[in-house]
Amino acid sequence: MNQQETLLPAAVASSARQNCDVLIIGAGPAGSAAARVLAQHGLHVVLADQHEFPREKVCGDGLIPDAHKALARLGLLDAVMAKAQACAHVACIGPRGGRVDVPGEVAVLPRAELDLILFEGACAAGAQALVPARMLSMLEDAQGRVSGARLRQGQSEFEINAGWTILATGAAAQPLIASGMCTRQVPHAMALRGYVKNPAMVGHIKALEGVWHKKLRPGYGWIFPCREGVFNIGVGLVHSHDAGHKNAAKHSMKDVNLRHLFDAFCEFYAPARELMAGGQMLGPLKGAPLRCSLEGARWSRPGLLVAGEAAGSTYSFTGEGIGKALETGMLAAETIIANRENDENARSTYEAALHALKPRFALYERANKVNEHPWLADLLIWRANKNPALVRRMSGVLDETSNPGSLVSLRGIAKLFMPAKSV
Repeated sequence: MNQQETLLPAAVASSARQNCDVLIIGAGPAGSAAARVLAQHGLHVVLADQHEFPREKVCGDGLIPDAHKALARLGLLDAVMAKAQACAHVACIGPRGGRVDVPGEVAVLPRAELDLILFEGACAAGAQALVPARMLSMLEDAQGRVSGARLRQGQSEFEINAGWTILATGAAAQPLIASGMCTRQVPHAMALRGYVKNPAMVGHIKALEGVWHKKLRPGYGWIFPCREGVFNIGVGLVHSHDAGHKNAAKHSMKDVNLRHLFDAFCEFYAPARELMAGGQMLGPLKGAPLRCSLEGARWSRPGLLVAGEAAGSTYSFTGEGIGKALETGMLAAETIIANRENDENARSTYEAALHALKPRFALYERANKVNEHPWLADLLIWRANKNPALVRRMSGVLDETSNPGSLVSLRGIAKLFMPAKSV
């Protein structure tokens, strides 16, 4: 990246106001996708982020089919796949050691690399980058419409006026609170992951492995293969703060230690144990919150759209969120392009688009039964190994042509005990 061409001039860090068509706060997948689309349509876009790039982001790094489709729409799929580890399957592994390999278009690329490609793709399209810069507060006009933001860069504070603002700051609650958009301060889930280099395990772990076990309840473990003998290994805990009150704004975290979950994963799951025993940790284990199910934040207010994980774009069952973050970022951009001068139409159009996605998130919420009752994974895997049609349905969950919730509904569970149909 040529910083002289993409960074705003140093003079921006002053008390003087700057102007742009769209200010995007947060340059992760949602923000960078929105910036690229808007800039390609000739809008003056400022893309601000509190970090310089490349920067690390705690994530499983898995790219499932929705991410592939979104990257293709952005024209960045080839650039991503040139650096990613392509895989042919997602492996589902149950408490008793049963396994089924579900075919799908999946890959793994560390977020430090993925997000840099997306960020540079936005800059290459014409977006002006402002990094590192932290958002302090939103600006409002006399009618209360958001008209940009006040930011800090180093010791200097300054304002940027914008016709529209997109908030794409990820799972952190503070930017949502500062912009008046937060309806839930705590996350829906937590994850802990690390990178381990162990060339001896190359060829032994080739799929994106998801593991369920009573020692991880109500969550799961994973091992995803990156390139050059590096593996992403971690654990996730769903409904980490809910305490029986799904939509409450504040709860404390359940009495579960993520490091203890990680240690248990490495104890009972032999590949994880072998990976850690013979490998070299590339940095410490790191944790992160997840905001899921399109919940926890208002999606819009006059002059402002919320996109990506700030809007809850992560699937609660699997923790996958890259594809839907990209998708919501593009939706925000397309909404502004079509409705720049009509605030009411823009908001109603964007909210309708997110509402149209909501049923799919609800299905993934139903599928959380597997995390809460790991024996269901054993049942699904046992049946899938006897019934190719069920494997195809599971593959359909990956590419969004099948209903994940129906696999663990009462009716779906009953079907698992029926004789397999010939295919």
